[in-house]
Amino acid sequence: MDFSLPEDLVAFRTEVRRFVDTELIPHEDYVEEHDGLPDDVKNDLKKKAVALGLNSMDMPEEVGGQGSGLLAQVLVTEELSRALPGVSSSVVPEASNILMACNRQQRERFLYPTVRGDKQDCFALTEPETGSDAAGIKTRAVKEADSWVINGRKRFISHGDSADFAIVFAVTDPESETDRITAFLVEKGTPGFSIGQLHKTMGHRGYRQAELVFDDCRVPDGNILGEVGKGFDLARDWLRNGRIMTAARCLGPMARLIDEALEWSKQRVQFGEPIGNYQAIQLMLADCAMDLYAARMMTYNVAWDTDQGSDFRVLNGKASAVKVFASEALGRVADRVLQIFGGTGYMNEVFVERAYRNARIERIWEGTSEINRLVLARNMLKLGMFT
Repeated sequence: MDFSLPEDLVAFRTEVRRFVDTELIPHEDYVEEHDGLPDDVKNDLKKKAVALGLNSMDMPEEVGGQGSGLLAQVLVTEELSRALPGVSSSVVPEASNILMACNRQQRERFLYPTVRGDKQDCFALTEPETGSDAAGIKTRAVKEADSWVINGRKRFISHGDSADFAIVFAVTDPESETDRITAFLVEKGTPGFSIGQLHKTMGHRGYRQAELVFDDCRVPDGNILGEVGKGFDLARDWLRNGRIMTAARCLGPMARLIDEALEWSKQRVQFGEPIGNYQAIQLMLADCAMDLYAARMMTYNVAWDTDQGSDFRVLNGKASAVKVFASEALGRVADRVLQIFGGTGYMNEVFVERAYRNARIERIWEGTSEINRLVLARNMLKLGMFT
């Protein structure tokens, strides 16, 4: 069994690490203080990211993506996520994988510009009354002639305030048990579509969450993504990919936290010697290493399986497993490293404190740890233990 990575991918990962260290991390303090980057800096970094080939890595080349596959995207995301998300997420263009369901006309308006980085999308599923119970959304879309009128609210939508268009999920057939929900492409500026509250969050400065409001928002038939009634199938595809990428985004902070803990353990002197000489510190470092090692191998494996075209039912279970493990591992690592740093780790100016705050959301979005455990268990009861 060969676990080695292709040489070209290893070399590219090194380039990405250099980009992160020289172009992204230096902006972290500004983002923490101002909750975002200046537009001119953001645009400049976005151009550099695209020039490096970081845009839409897993999208096929025929639509303008890099066609690199999910494993390559995971490796690159691991490196990018070493920088705080308020920096990295705002400058590296990514197109939602379900935009591949766009028809020919929609591809020109939505898919191609998003892949290039000229436009940004947001995924609008969560609502004030429905988080984990995603199928229970209340937003309605009612057919009127050759258009649909949407009413409802979406909540906690990443990039909702800055996106050029939203992928909005609404109930179109409330009487159906299976084909209830349809996905719509709703552009910013459409009458009846507005941005509500901008949520202030515990962490992830610069990575904003917004409320989207739809008040008699009329969209044409041509803005349906995929088929009427098949929106939740698209949502599941997005969530499976999103759970794998959430795990990938946990790897970078874990690796950086461990690097900083190792350096601190060597230079911090207490009772006449470096604290790394004490077994209490060594045990915490070892536990951190095991968490990262296991999370990394699990994430690489499910990404590789995806690229091989494995059964999506098996991938659903693996995606939930790796999302739970990696997100909880990040929480454990962040807690241990803050303990190693002591009072210094509690100060806002250090990465450790910021990573500790940021880590908490990873166990909640893209399905809570509890929901993903249920998905995994039910998957196992139907299919058995995946290999």
